[in-house]
Amino acid sequence: MGKNDKDKKPAKRSDKLAEIEKLLKNYRVESGKNFRLKDFDAGSTAGYPQKRKEEGKEEADTILSRGVEWLAELQDRLYAQDRYALLCIFQAMDAAGKDGTIKHVMSGVNPQGCQVYSFKQPSFEELDHDFMWRYQRCLPERGRIGIFNRSYYEEVLVVRVHNEILAAHKLPEKLKTKAIWDERLEDMAAFEKYLSRNGIMVLKFFLNVSKAEQKKRFLARIDIPKKNWKFSSADVIERGYWNDYQKAYEEAIKATASKEAPWYIIPADNKWFTRLAVIAAIVHKLESLDLQYPEVDKKQKAELEKAKTLLLSEK
Repeated sequence: MGKNDKDKKPAKRSDKLAEIEKLLKNYRVESGKNFRLKDFDAGSTAGYPQKRKEEGKEEADTILSRGVEWLAELQDRLYAQDRYALLCIFQAMDAAGKDGTIKHVMSGVNPQGCQVYSFKQPSFEELDHDFMWRYQRCLPERGRIGIFNRSYYEEVLVVRVHNEILAAHKLPEKLKTKAIWDERLEDMAAFEKYLSRNGIMVLKFFLNVSKAEQKKRFLARIDIPKKNWKFSSADVIERGYWNDYQKAYEEAIKATASKEAPWYIIPADNKWFTRLAVIAAIVHKLESLDLQYPEVDKKQKAELEKAKTLLLSEK
C-alpha cells in the first residue's frame, strides 16, 4: 500500500449517501407527469465502464458487497427499533432477473427480519375476496423488510393484457367497465399512501429489460441444460404481447408514482448493475428513517447491572 493510500480517509456516511443519491436520481420516478417508459435505457450502467465491462463489473461487485453489509446493519436497527416496516415490490417482464436480484441483495439480511412472497395465479379462496386481499395478508410486520416478487400490480398488468382473466374474478358485471383499470390504480395509490401513513414504507422496482436481452436469456435457458428448468413455452407466448405489457406498465407507473411510494426504473440488461442499483435504493430509504437502537432507561440499566453482578459472582 502506497503513501497516498495510507493518507486516504474513509468516506463519510454522508458522502456515500450523496453518491447513492446521484446514482438513483435518474431512475427514481416520484410523479407520473410526462413519464414515458421509452425514455429509460435498459442497458444503462450510470457511468460505469461500458466498453471495459469486466472492470466495471468488478468495481460494482465490490460496491455491492459493501452495500450488503450496510443493508444488514440497517436491517438490524429496523428490527430492534420495531417502528417502521419496508415493503419492496418487484415487477418485470420475464427473464429480467427478479429472483437473482432478490437473492443477491438480501443475502446478508437476517432471515428473521425479512419476508419474501411470490404471487402466482389466485386460488378459489382468493377469488372470493377483493383483489387486494391476498396481498394485504402478506404485508411486513413492523421491524421487517417485506419482498413482493410480483404484486397487486399484476391486477392491472397481466389481467389488463389478457382481459379474459377478469371474467374469472367474481365481480358484479356492472363493475367490469372500461374504467376498472383507472379505478384499480387509484385504489393502489391510495393504499400505498395509507401504508406510508402507518409506518410501512413502499419502494417499487420495475426491472427494465430490453426485448433483445430477454430473447438472449430465453435462448440461454434452452441451450444450457442447467437452465432448462427455468424455461416455459408460455414465456415465449407472453413475449408476443410485449408492446401491450409496456403500455400497461407505463400506465401503472404514471398513475401510482409518488414521493411516498416511488418507482425505480432499474436498468436490467446488466445484472450486476441491476443489483447495485436496487440495494442502493433500499439503503438510501432506510437511512432516511434515522433508525436507532432502543435506548435503555435508568430502571433497565439497574437491572442490567444487577444481572452482570450475578453472572460475575458465579463460581
